Amino acid sequence: MDFIVKGTLEAVKALYHIELKESDINLQETRKEFEGETTIVTFPLTRTSKKSPEQTGNEIGTYLQENLPQVSGFNVIKGFLNISLSNAYLLDLFRGTILAPAFGELPSNGKKVMIEYSSPNTNKPLHLGHVRNNLLGFSVSEIMAASGYEVIKANLVNDRGIHICKSMLAWQKFGNGETPESTGLKGDKLVGNYYVKFDQEYKKQIDELKAAGQSEDEAKKNAELIKEAQLMLRQWEAGDPEVINLWKTMNSWVYAGFDVTYKSLGVEFDQYYYESDTYLLGKDIIDEGLEKKVFFKKEDNSVWIDLTADGLDEKLVLRGDGTSVYITQDLGTAQLKYDDFQMDESIYVVGNEQDYHFKVLFLILDKLGKSWAKGLYHLSYGMVDLPSGKMKSREGTVVDADDLIQEMVDTARQRTEELGKVDGFSADEKASLYRMIGLGALKYFLLKVEPKKRLLFDPNESIDFQGHTGPFIQYTHARICSVLMRADVATPAFDDIADLSAVQRELILAISKYPAVVTAAAAEFSPALIANYAFDIAKLYNKFYHEEPILKEENADLRHIRLALSSATASVLKRSMKLLGIDVPQRM
Repeated sequence: MDFIVKGTLEAVKALYHIELKESDINLQETRKEFEGETTIVTFPLTRTSKKSPEQTGNEIGTYLQENLPQVSGFNVIKGFLNISLSNAYLLDLFRGTILAPAFGELPSNGKKVMIEYSSPNTNKPLHLGHVRNNLLGFSVSEIMAASGYEVIKANLVNDRGIHICKSMLAWQKFGNGETPESTGLKGDKLVGNYYVKFDQEYKKQIDELKAAGQSEDEAKKNAELIKEAQLMLRQWEAGDPEVINLWKTMNSWVYAGFDVTYKSLGVEFDQYYYESDTYLLGKDIIDEGLEKKVFFKKEDNSVWIDLTADGLDEKLVLRGDGTSVYITQDLGTAQLKYDDFQMDESIYVVGNEQDYHFKVLFLILDKLGKSWAKGLYHLSYGMVDLPSGKMKSREGTVVDADDLIQEMVDTARQRTEELGKVDGFSADEKASLYRMIGLGALKYFLLKVEPKKRLLFDPNESIDFQGHTGPFIQYTHARICSVLMRADVATPAFDDIADLSAVQRELILAISKYPAVVTAAAAEFSPALIANYAFDIAKLYNKFYHEEPILKEENADLRHIRLALSSATASVLKRSMKLLGIDVPQRM
């Protein structure tokens, strides 16, 4: 609506002889109960006009109606000037912009962004929390690409450390040579079972030591299993061939399992980083920080940074014995990523329990004078709860991602068959549809909520063909495809019609906002904006569908414009859902 803003500036200059800036004009969408499509808030303009909000609105409205062909009328409600757009303007917007082949394709902005997501540990399968992370990272990547960025999807795999050694040790002690092939289990699940097994056996040893008189803290330190796991970690760091071979074997099982889950979720990566390659990085940066006096040493030779002036605290960046802490390797990995790709922005998709860590990391890099530190962003997201409560991986109570996907597909099958929506489908078509609906329900439910919010995931609520859900949008798309198929008109042509109905006007304006919604979603790293936009479009189309006959309309021009609106709606729904990683069916 730039022409409204510019026209209002011209009106103020002509009427009141004062030049304002574009930022002085406040445009809003007209409220549903009033006539019009866009509203100018006149209260701030009274300082310029020296008149009441109503009089100011009437004078500016008259000027716009007389001087802008796009404006067909106006009304003033207190301090709000509601503008009605002309039929000709809306038809031109529809025919010239929305129906153009390149509608919604934003040009390259010349910028490069890396989005790091997933970041799993190789001691357990992916779970519900990982599902939100993966879907969020992938969707933000798709949105950024659609808004003109060159995108690198990255995955930093946590493939070393004491937690990995726990699984390795438990398999060594209790595994009897089990493999994914011998058990029929996915490799990540097999390894995850031994992570749980370690915890069970470790707790038994702790209880025995406590019964023998040790305190809980002493028992945790003295239990034989934890000592063996710590020894195994030291052997791994020393390059012990037997330990390294076991580590490579078990990690290969896990990666094969992860690949299956990633494929099921429809996510992918352009670049992998492994903590086993990066855990020693960062020590050069520590030396650099000491030279620049950004860091300081304590008496025990440990290296710190004082961030108290920034409202944080003192932070250890290297132990006194010269070994790394997490922040050390994160500093090094951040530098490695930038050296590899020279991106303008780097987004870390990590849960909100790491908010403080990333504040510290980004602040340190900024203080070190890294020019690229300004482009770092932590896309923090809330945890996912289930009606049954919180998940704990070491106790084996985590909701496994593969099991969740299967449950969603099964629920989709049950709901769809209950509604009798698959009559005439082949077995393969049914299987494909159930998977599309189940995954669509899961993805939409997790992405429609702003990332920062914690959410309660209810699988049953997510598959509702009439609710604020993915299946509702998928069903709307299939309904439109059915209409278009029965119409048997590839590109419906229509002459200008005397008057568009209220719901047609609303639908044209809503569809026209697609590029702006993509741009806003990219700026805010928020798939929720796309998800809720798609729902609003689907809801509006269903209103249009029920109010105006399409195939039964005898007037060819009216029938064809309704078909063209249907086609444009299907296109924008499909594109919006694709940005969420969701497929939409042709039939349902």
